[in-house]
Amino acid sequence: MHIAPYLNYTILEPATLIADVEKNCVKAINNKMASVCVPPIFVKKAKQIVANSNVKVATVIGFPLGYSAVEAKLAEILLAIVDGADVLEMVINLTALKNNDWQYLANELNTILPIVRSKQKCLKIIIECGILTDDEVIKCCDLYGIAGVDFLKTSTGFEKKEASQKQVSLIRKHLSNSVKIDANGGINTALLAYELIHAGADLISSNNCIEIIKENS
Repeated sequence: MHIAPYLNYTILEPATLIADVEKNCVKAINNKMASVCVPPIFVKKAKQIVANSNVKVATVIGFPLGYSAVEAKLAEILLAIVDGADVLEMVINLTALKNNDWQYLANELNTILPIVRSKQKCLKIIIECGILTDDEVIKCCDLYGIAGVDFLKTSTGFEKKEASQKQVSLIRKHLSNSVKIDANGGINTALLAYELIHAGADLISSNNCIEIIKENS
C-alpha cells in the first residue's frame, strides 16, 4: 500500500519559517501527498508552490483552542479562501462543548458551512478527542455528520496525545459514512498510520510524513 496519498503534511509550529513551508511543499509534491497544512500567513505562498500539482493547501481556523468568536472564525475563513486555501480546518468551540452548549456549536456551524460551500471549499472540523468523553465524541459525530461536513479531525495535535485506533474506530462507528476522518496527534511511524487507516481514517496528519514514507518504503 502506497501511504503518501493518505498524508496531510502539517507545518504548524508557532515559529514556522517560510523556508520550512517552501521545503515541505516541495516534499509534498515530490512524494505525491494529499495536502499540506500551513499557518494562515503562508497560504498564499504554499498555493503558489503547489499550483501545478494535485497537492491541496489546507490552513487552520480558530487554532488551536477554538474559542474565537464565530465572526472571527468567519473572517479567518474568508481571508484564507482569498489567499487560495482549498481546505479549512476549523477547531470547534471546545469551551462551549464542555459547557454543554450544543446550540452554540450548531449556530457556529450553520454560520460557517454555507460560506464554505458557496466557495466550493472543503470544511474539516477539528475536535479534541484527548479531552473529550466518548459521549461527547459521539455527539460531535451526530452534529457534524448530519450537517455533512467533509472531514472530522481527531485533534489539533497541541494536546500532545497520540491518536489511537480506539478514537478512530469510535468516530467511524458513529459518523456518517459520507464524512471522512482525519487522524492527528503523535503519528510518527508507518505502523501507527496503517493501524489508524485500518481503523477507519481516510487521512493522516503529521509533521513527520517523510519519515513515515521512508519507513513504508
